[in-house]
Amino acid sequence: MKPELEISPLTATPDTRTQLAAMLVETVAHGGSVGFMYPLTPEAAAAFWDGALGAAERGERIILGGWNGEQLIGTVTLILNTPPNQPHRAEIAKMMTRPQWRGQGVAAALLREAEALAVQNGRTLLVLDTASDEGAAGLYEGAGYIFAGELPDYALKPHGGLTGTRLYYRRLGQK
Repeated sequence: MKPELEISPLTATPDTRTQLAAMLVETVAHGGSVGFMYPLTPEAAAAFWDGALGAAERGERIILGGWNGEQLIGTVTLILNTPPNQPHRAEIAKMMTRPQWRGQGVAAALLREAEALAVQNGRTLLVLDTASDEGAAGLYEGAGYIFAGELPDYALKPHGGLTGTRLYYRRLGQK
């Protein structure tokens, strides 16, 4: 079943915070390499999102949510807070789709919206990384991101064991 996807920037409402935390816990439990280890407590997930949503309120990032009705089914973060010598770039981070909605175009739609917002914010280069094992390389390559290299043994997988990370970039506003 295809979602009736609505994408919007997220703010720190109690419901959004709760749904983001639940999605992060679920993603980690399913092996998603998003910076956390299993088991991830709902409290730790909520604390992460409190900080991230605070950064969004300060204009340091944009957190997008993909909604199917009242259910948050995907998210991606566009990090805008870069060093002074890098005002032209942004970073894609924390791409997550709830497991039951994967393969339905949610992540691709979130990525396209993040790219459009990057352009609106004067960014011409996007960078990202994804786990070498079970990461989203296919999504990013299909969206036109260029593989820049791989770092071996970069991070622990949520359930243990090392994985590398694949680095990607995409120039915006160019054909």
